[in-house]
Amino acid sequence: MILSFIHIRFLDIIDILLVAFLLYQLYSLIKGTAAIKIFIGIALIYLVWLFVKAMRMELISSMLGQVIGVGLIALIVVFQQEIRQFLLLIGNKYIKRSKLNILRYSRLQSGYSTSSIEYIAQAANEMSIAKTGALIVISREASLKSFIEQGEVLNADISVPLLKSIFFKDAPLHDGAVLIENNKIYAAKCILPVSANTELPKDFGLRHRSALGMAEVSDTLTVVVSEQTGKISVAKEGKIYRLTTNDRLSKIIANFLRKNDD
Repeated sequence: MILSFIHIRFLDIIDILLVAFLLYQLYSLIKGTAAIKIFIGIALIYLVWLFVKAMRMELISSMLGQVIGVGLIALIVVFQQEIRQFLLLIGNKYIKRSKLNILRYSRLQSGYSTSSIEYIAQAANEMSIAKTGALIVISREASLKSFIEQGEVLNADISVPLLKSIFFKDAPLHDGAVLIENNKIYAAKCILPVSANTELPKDFGLRHRSALGMAEVSDTLTVVVSEQTGKISVAKEGKIYRLTTNDRLSKIIANFLRKNDD
């Protein structure tokens, strides 16, 4: 046999599958963003380096090797947001939410009460009817302190009138996001990171991009009420989607805040 010298071990197959899985997850995270072009460029340079190394072209191989070595540091800087999101994805999807644990999610995180969840959902629904734009970030475990530089700390109890008054169009705090942490309205008028995703629907404005940006860099759930259409959207785990008539916002928030009781 011509290929009899090739020995493929079981661990080699596992190695290939793991690399394929990691590359697919990375591609899924940066698909539709400006980072995808950078990723493709780096991948092409790496493939060329492997080729010239196999051909024993020592000079260019050495040069590309140095570029790739320095490029690893640049890669971390350029893709820091994607790397953070990737690590969050692993932590959220493949550790916390395994099938063995998901049946035991029964207690709400960080002291959130059922009434607080209902207040958030009710306020969002009433603002939806009135077409009042709103942006509400709900934290499960992540600290939101790094997002309040330009905001106003409130540390107030969650209530429907307070949420509606914050986002009233003539209110001084309406421009920006409300941050909810540890069953409290932690801050208002906060600026969120804006997503660079190019595949969002054209009718998604700055609020939606900010909600998605927050979902890309933190373990949070963001509720968006469109000022133009009144429709409610939810962003989490790097994705954003509109609610349908069959979706109950309070149930979505409660499921997000479930805590593993083991």
